[in-house]
Amino acid sequence: MIKYNSFTLDNGLHVFVHEDKNTPLAVVNLLYDVGSRDEKPDKTGFAHLFEHLMFGGSKNIPNYDEPLQRVGGENNAFTSPDVTNYYITLPAQNIETAFWLESDRMLSLSFDPKVLENEKSVVIEEFKQRYLNQPYGDLWLKMRPLAYDKHPYQWATIGKEISHIENATMDDVKDFFFTHYRPNNAYLVVAGNVETEQIKELAIKWFGDIPSGEKRERKLPVEPKQENAKFLEIEADVPVDALYKAYHMPAKTDEKYYATDLMSDVLGRGKSSRLYKKLVKEAGVFSGLAAYVTGSVDPGLLVISGQVSSGISLENADKAVQQIIKELQEEEIANKELEKVKNQAISTTVYGEVDILNRAMSIAFGAAMGNPNLVNEEIDLIKSVSTKDIHIASEEILRDENCSTIYYKAKK
Repeated sequence: MIKYNSFTLDNGLHVFVHEDKNTPLAVVNLLYDVGSRDEKPDKTGFAHLFEHLMFGGSKNIPNYDEPLQRVGGENNAFTSPDVTNYYITLPAQNIETAFWLESDRMLSLSFDPKVLENEKSVVIEEFKQRYLNQPYGDLWLKMRPLAYDKHPYQWATIGKEISHIENATMDDVKDFFFTHYRPNNAYLVVAGNVETEQIKELAIKWFGDIPSGEKRERKLPVEPKQENAKFLEIEADVPVDALYKAYHMPAKTDEKYYATDLMSDVLGRGKSSRLYKKLVKEAGVFSGLAAYVTGSVDPGLLVISGQVSSGISLENADKAVQQIIKELQEEEIANKELEKVKNQAISTTVYGEVDILNRAMSIAFGAAMGNPNLVNEEIDLIKSVSTKDIHIASEEILRDENCSTIYYKAKK
């Protein structure tokens, strides 16, 4: 049981405190409820660009890292389609430094034109290196618009194309910042060797005077039910042929999410999973094969991906995968097999919670989804899944017409 206290400042900042006296450290995790799904279709990649800009100097602090390093702190951040998350780990006695730094950049960035141009260049280089010049790197640039017709999950967090970052203006940046980077759109979680009253005082002192933003109602296009199978063939300079299959699945907040997640584990988590055991170990159709879910706040994807063995056609590899899926759909799985993947999932959750940063993040993510106590409910949700739930999920989700398939062919 991860205990926490919570309060909300007058400006709307949600604050959660998880006290743990067994560590000399403290974690300050600040989650902004903005991801690539909140971008405009003609101005994508902004959420990720902001992750970079937030380290380029704020209103009163020209260098973010230097003061933090002086007090023994470390920091990092990441962007997803759903959220942008910033976190600091430092000795608990130096926690006020984290409040000072985070509050100043929430108040306002420096909006220095040189910083903007520099960070745009960094992001553009990342786009080229990780997505365009790396084998299979553009997979998600191709899969997302194939799988999604309406929802903004149809573009990756890096953005649709480089030109969107190249053309970003200072006015664009300021508009994005003052729309999304406001206290009423943020969740602050402080965990470690701290006291709730101490954190309350610090939160009021450093964040209390930052103005709220306008109340924002997220009205994203709803992705229609996929009624026809989708297919794309790519030929590129990659080592071997690869198969990718993506099926639409329930959102993280949906009661059917955990059955689908465990079903993906049955299919392709680890070397004892059905896909790996039968098509890698036994038949040798693939050299590697896995299944996983995107874990999205809105309806996401269950993905099967694998590299095809030499001498095997993508068509035959695809048929082999579909045969394993058919077997799963035709017969309810044994309790023993379900218990195995449940134990794996529970172990991952429990071991993850050993780390205080993971605890803080879990509280923040749950809060952003409307349930900060999800961190304490997740194991019971996993345990509650039945073999019948898995069977229903297989029939509802693993349908041909619900699938987007990519054949990624190596140039001969």
